[in-house]
Amino acid sequence: MPRKVLVTGAAGFIGYHLSQRLLARGDAVVGIDNLNDYYEVGLKQARLARLEGQAGFRFRRLDLADRAAVAELFAEGGFDVVVNLAAQAGVRYSLENPAAYIDSNLVGFGNVLEGCRQGGVKHLVYASSSSVYGANTRMPFSTHDNVDHPVSLYAASKKANELMAHSYSHLFGLPCTGLRFFTVYGPWGRPDMAYFSFTRKILAGEPIPVFNHGQMQRDFTYIDDIVEGIVRVMEHIPSPDPVWSGDAPDPASSYAPYRVYNIGNNQPVALLHFIETLEQALGRKAQLELLPFQPGDVQATYADINDLEQAVGFRPATPLADGLARFVAWYRDYYR
Repeated sequence: MPRKVLVTGAAGFIGYHLSQRLLARGDAVVGIDNLNDYYEVGLKQARLARLEGQAGFRFRRLDLADRAAVAELFAEGGFDVVVNLAAQAGVRYSLENPAAYIDSNLVGFGNVLEGCRQGGVKHLVYASSSSVYGANTRMPFSTHDNVDHPVSLYAASKKANELMAHSYSHLFGLPCTGLRFFTVYGPWGRPDMAYFSFTRKILAGEPIPVFNHGQMQRDFTYIDDIVEGIVRVMEHIPSPDPVWSGDAPDPASSYAPYRVYNIGNNQPVALLHFIETLEQALGRKAQLELLPFQPGDVQATYADINDLEQAVGFRPATPLADGLARFVAWYRDYYR
């Protein structure tokens, strides 16, 4: 019998790519998504259309904040593994519409946790974010460091997910693994991400907004590396850490079946260098509009991925130039 996996946010960027990978290896995938209009719905529908044509995939349009609908889904499901990628994304948008983050990232995630408990799910893998590091400045960011100073509601909601997951691991023995993603990019990506909007504006001959006058660094991580990390972690069900101590509590593990890992390229790139690499892939020069630092942003992200490598034997390694070239090729094809 194929393993049955629930992927929330299946019409999203990472959810689409993960679903493709799971279907290719023979898993049965149930994908859910509310297809909201945070960014162009047509792109989500195009991703979904490519999934729905495959054997082993079933889709349900569903909002995780709908408690009754989520409870019904899990009661019918019989899921072996749940990968929760559905969330209201975006740092700056959380300043404009905080309620969306409360509904999706807190209420919705609570419903997923309860569904996993009631449904006897063997492993919950869920998306956290590098944004949880907030005001931390010690680099590289380590899952063993305290992350109690978020600088956006989005970041706070992701930190809350980690805490909520731990409570379910402690109370009900639900194995939970949180993955802190670092600036994911690639084909079929999110139009609200900088690399996507930069590409659109460069091709249109429009200036691109560059915040903090370009003095930012990001640990850009190619989508295939993210998916490889998720798939390997799915197989690595956490167990209680026998050396965990309440006298010196380690945030990355627990006496409960709970772990948190970073997934990043482990090579932070200056934003201006990123733009130069994108220019080379496009064969066009960018017009830069240098702007001040924005509320909710962080100066730099840089992932310590030693724990991920030790646990599942994997380190992201796709060079930025290769990843951007693949994205640009997809972009030109998709948008003609």
